[in-house]
Parts: sequence; structure tokens; C-alpha cells
Amino acid sequence: MSVVSPTHHRVCFLLQVRPERLEEYRKRHQAVWPDMLAALRDTGWHNYSLFLRDDGLLVGYFETPDLHAAVSGMQTRDVNARWQADMAPYFEALDGRAPDTGFLQLQEVFHLD
Repeated sequence: MSVVSPTHHRVCFLLQVRPERLEEYRKRHQAVWPDMLAALRDTGWHNYSLFLRDDGLLVGYFETPDLHAAVSGMQTRDVNARWQADMAPYFEALDGRAPDTGFLQLQEVFHLD
């Protein structure tokens, strides 16, 4: 994780969407629940994007003042528990974890400002 500004970090992560669920996954993200969007904003998930490759590789990116606070803040939200339970079947290799805690975080090695 590297610093964006004195108060923000850039976070990039990977997950693997099951190939047979790709179209469904895309559709679910065309209508993310409004209370889920509000919870993400309220807990420090900013400039959040998801990119999906045709083979199911999902690349996520967001900025946050504090990764631990952003993740733990979402853990207190009922809407997040419901969303993660709904989304978990779409992913491979979570080893029993929820998608929002089972992702592989990548190390930033370069940034051009």
C-alpha cells in the first residue's frame, strides 16, 4: 500500500469469479444496493472500481484513509453481511472467508502522479 496523500492509500486486490457466474456477477453490479453504496462511502471506501477479465479475474481498486478501518467498519454493517453472503458463491478460493476479507491485496511498485 502506498500513500496517495497524507490521508489516503491506494489499494488494489484480486479475486476470481467463477466462469459460469460471470454474466450474473456483472448484472449484480449494475444494481448495487443503495444502502451498500452508502455503507462503503461512510466507512472510507473511495474511488472504488472493479475490473473483470473474461476468464473471471477480478481486479479491484479503491482509495481509503485507513484500510483496517475501512474493512473493519464494513464488518459492523448488516448490509455488508447480507451482500457478502450473496456474493460469496460467485467466487473461487475464498477458503471460507467473505469476499471483502478474502481478496489478495497487491503491492504497489510504481505510481505516476
